[in-house]
Amino acid sequence: MPDLKSKRLIVLKGWLFLLAGLLAGGLLLFENLSWRNGVLLAICVWCFCRFYYFAFYVIEHYVDPDFKYVGLWDFVKYRLRKK
Repeated sequence: MPDLKSKRLIVLKGWLFLLAGLLAGGLLLFENLSWRNGVLLAICVWCFCRFYYFAFYVIEHYVDPDFKYVGLWDFVKYRLRKK
């Protein structure tokens, strides 16, 4: 599949990801509503966001500025190659 070039479609894709995430999280909480599940879901989302930031910003700007990542798969291959 070719890369998206349309700015409108890129923005739409971002909003659809937000909508899908809100629906999935809402359905998880609706199924078993409790403060504990809400907090655990929030921590889970926050941690994955921080990992994404780490994988693309921290590694590229502080650990190895010469390597540019295209996606998480490239990050995994890079880490495996470094060991």
